Amino acid sequence: MNQPISITAISSISPLGKTPERIWNNYLTDSHFFTEKDGVLVASFSKELKADIEQLRQSNLKYKSLDNSVLYAIFASRQVIKNAGWKAKANFGINIGSSRGATALFESYHEEFLKNNKAETLSSPTTTLGNISSWVAHDLQTKGPEISHSITCSTALHAMLNGIAWINSGMCNKFLVGGSEAPLTAFTIAQMQALKIYSRSNQNEEAYPNQALNLNKIENTMILGEGAAMACLESGVTKNALAKIISIGYATEILEHNASLSTNALCFQRSMSMALGDLNPEDIDVIITHTPGTIKGDKAEINAISKIFCNKTPSLTTNKWKIGHSLGASGILSIEMAVLMLQHQKFISVPYLKTEAPKHIKHILVNAVGFGGNAVSILLSK
Repeated sequence: MNQPISITAISSISPLGKTPERIWNNYLTDSHFFTEKDGVLVASFSKELKADIEQLRQSNLKYKSLDNSVLYAIFASRQVIKNAGWKAKANFGINIGSSRGATALFESYHEEFLKNNKAETLSSPTTTLGNISSWVAHDLQTKGPEISHSITCSTALHAMLNGIAWINSGMCNKFLVGGSEAPLTAFTIAQMQALKIYSRSNQNEEAYPNQALNLNKIENTMILGEGAAMACLESGVTKNALAKIISIGYATEILEHNASLSTNALCFQRSMSMALGDLNPEDIDVIITHTPGTIKGDKAEINAISKIFCNKTPSLTTNKWKIGHSLGASGILSIEMAVLMLQHQKFISVPYLKTEAPKHIKHILVNAVGFGGNAVSILLSK
């Protein structure tokens, strides 16, 4: 990186809530946010937040045909630019990604096509992945570049990499980045169950049905959650910075199969090494892991961490035991968790693991990876 990048605002909507105060207070509890939907555990929005999204949908005739993934992005984007003090109709870039995209709307349109052998008029423009950033740009009336992409579960952190690259190139001095995911559909959940990675527990069986970071679990425990989060990036170190990005890392590895991740997560070893640069690994206080709650995925990332941090392992944590895996949005929700820990100088632990909290929190490394072994590691500092 040519220079540090400031995060001047970060906003999210998730099962934790929509305001920084409520989100932080929910992080301080040992409770998870899983409920049953059609006999399967999921992490969904509160009734209050669902009502907010429905109000947004009804506020504009054009928005009634949009997928939840797009509405979530619009809602979170409005919040974040307000908090950053950015004006609408301004010249800043947008890069928002999603792993699944408009999955609920696509499934609905396809079901109607199978019945009637005819596609709905708006089926194509409302289900293309690019409509997430396009609609956010429309809503905010921005004048800068807008980019959408899907890089599976590391999507949001790749959006952050893109924003950093544009800023460092001098082509833009501000970028809105993030991820949005609305994956709680029967077909999406069935796809995860087909991979045999989804939790089989119900809310009455286990105190913590998603056992992310627990290397002693005997079966896969991933649970899907919905959410969206956005961050405002600005060049240099600003007076209103919540945290600064001091380094980044990224890597891919050779595919062995469609959901490939090597036993020792070579992609994570490379991305973390790149993010560390010349920094002493012992200076990292916390790592927020990707660990989705699967046996192989969690173990591979911990193996990679052990290789890179061979003298002293930082304090490890994750939020997936609490809010599940929001796929393309998960990385930016981890960034938000890191920013909150830096602000409050308090380590958020995983209740079923014994982890020594750091005495101070200055450097936090955030990891994300997706199908295909595409890893990103972003180093934040107070």
